[in-house]
Amino acid sequence: MCLVLVAWQAHPEFPLVVAANRDEFYWRATDSLGWWDEPRRILAGRDRSSAGTWMGITSNLRFAAVTNVRSGPRSGGDKPLKSRGNLPTDFMRADTTPQDQASAVHAEGGEYGGFNMICSDLRDLWWVSNRSPRSPQNVEPGIHGISNAALNTPWPKVTGGKAEFAAALAADDGSDSAVTSYLDLLHDKRYAPRAELPHTGVDPVSEKLLSSRFVRMGFYGTRSSTVLRVRRDGSFDVTERRFGPLRQIGEARFTSAETQRL
Repeated sequence: MCLVLVAWQAHPEFPLVVAANRDEFYWRATDSLGWWDEPRRILAGRDRSSAGTWMGITSNLRFAAVTNVRSGPRSGGDKPLKSRGNLPTDFMRADTTPQDQASAVHAEGGEYGGFNMICSDLRDLWWVSNRSPRSPQNVEPGIHGISNAALNTPWPKVTGGKAEFAAALAADDGSDSAVTSYLDLLHDKRYAPRAELPHTGVDPVSEKLLSSRFVRMGFYGTRSSTVLRVRRDGSFDVTERRFGPLRQIGEARFTSAETQRL
């Protein structure tokens, strides 16, 4: 994931709402959102290279998502890195608390490339990163955003995304049609003004192209937009739109009770 917007305990009906974009190379083989065939019921997309995921939720309401971090030195020498895609799946398959999982992940952070992970059991929401001295952290109720830097770093795509996300959340009446507002704000292709671009070590042209919420770079871009809404009764719905280099290539909607493909 390269943009994750989170509403935690900020809506009367939904204790957790997530709107997120996954940016990745188009050639990287990916399975679309679906229920995984394993004892612990996981609803997620799957990266075939690592067999991991960028975001998912289980039938017993364990949620996790991960982004990469574009800056910061690597610790751990030349030892091969573990896949960041395993971080969400490890939490979803475990029975640990979010706090304990965040602490364990933080302790072994040098075994991964730069990452952010958020994880929740719908009682607590924790953020952990191996590139920030503020991590791990118990996330307070409110609207939060993560891109390729620490939690709530004020990059334009994060600050603008949080503002529009808050407006969409306030207007969310619980209907299926309300999901469209979240998907629309994730599809924003506007670049940040040059003066507001972050400096993450990539070249200036790439920095500009990566500054929009919805990314298009020819060989690399937003592969999927996903919206998750978890209700206070424990039911939830997840909608995923999938994209190729030129256009939308699919959409699926899943609920905790049934599956409907569009």
